[in-house]
Amino acid sequence: MNFYHNKKVLITGHTGFKGSWMCHVLKDMGAQITGYSLQPPTTPSLFELSGIGKSIHSIQGDVRNLEQLQKVFDTVRPEIVIHMAAQPIVRESYKNPVYTYDVNMMGTVNILECVRQSDSVRSFLNVTTDKVYKNREWEWGYRENEELNGDDPYSNSKSCSELITESYKNSFFAGSREKSVSTARAGNVIGGGDFAPDRIIPDCLRAVERKENIILRNPYSVRPYEHVLEPVFAYLMIAAKQYQDIKYAGNYNVGPDEVSCVTTEKLVRTFCAEWKALTGYEQGWSIEGNEGPHEANFLRLDCSRIKSIFGWKPVWNYREAVQKTAEWMYAYVTEKEVVPVMMQQIHDYSSSLQKI
Repeated sequence: MNFYHNKKVLITGHTGFKGSWMCHVLKDMGAQITGYSLQPPTTPSLFELSGIGKSIHSIQGDVRNLEQLQKVFDTVRPEIVIHMAAQPIVRESYKNPVYTYDVNMMGTVNILECVRQSDSVRSFLNVTTDKVYKNREWEWGYRENEELNGDDPYSNSKSCSELITESYKNSFFAGSREKSVSTARAGNVIGGGDFAPDRIIPDCLRAVERKENIILRNPYSVRPYEHVLEPVFAYLMIAAKQYQDIKYAGNYNVGPDEVSCVTTEKLVRTFCAEWKALTGYEQGWSIEGNEGPHEANFLRLDCSRIKSIFGWKPVWNYREAVQKTAEWMYAYVTEKEVVPVMMQQIHDYSSSLQKI
């Protein structure tokens, strides 16, 4: 996207998995990037492995600190703000609900307050999750006008983040021709460089490194799996389009086609097949009883809106997403450079996107 060349973009949560990929994509597009985040949430982390912090303006900060955040806005004067800072783990939200609500709700309030007071911001995107919807265990996809009421503290705090965004939009930006505000609700994101706890692909990586079986807690849970580049490019598309015309501001699901809404077991079987093709090693897996807190069994997204408005559609299906993830993992476990793999995948994705 030539649009982003020399654009001032502020990303919160840039030290996370998805944020690190976003920084690499924007750097490749020639954007002037400022990141605002706590230290990377995992050790190791994609942010540190890829060295992206050395080539952008990276600021250590907490989105709950309104005063510091306001100073960053005053200094940087961003044109586009993409809010991804969050406590993103369902199981962690059961352990630390107060922190989860504090970050995911008040962090949203603070960033929107800074956007409200800024005279430079023209486009704001709040990245939430497919889990914002009240889950009725439907086998069909949720649409943007469905009820928002996540069950667990993480999902519920993200539902609240959506409502906060809508309130600010209606209270302070309604009728404005200068500030566009949107939210994006992505499916289950996979890709190289995710080291988070209690996620299936990082669990696969840890099992590969230890030469142990991959443990499946919820083998029959259906999720909308997509490669990390799918939502990253979609977020950037939404932010760019609404920067150019406020009519594109709104709420958008960003998920895969029906073929990529698969069970965790099917995803792991696919990963094991890809891993064997790369290494010749027969990676094992096993099912263990899930003694953890409740998580939804069925979760799908209806992405008709983003397809209709922008002509957008997914580039890679879940098999291709798993293949790209396995390629990154192979480079990582064999101590090869991961950045060339990332950049090749970014360029491959971008080339395929242009052909759609």
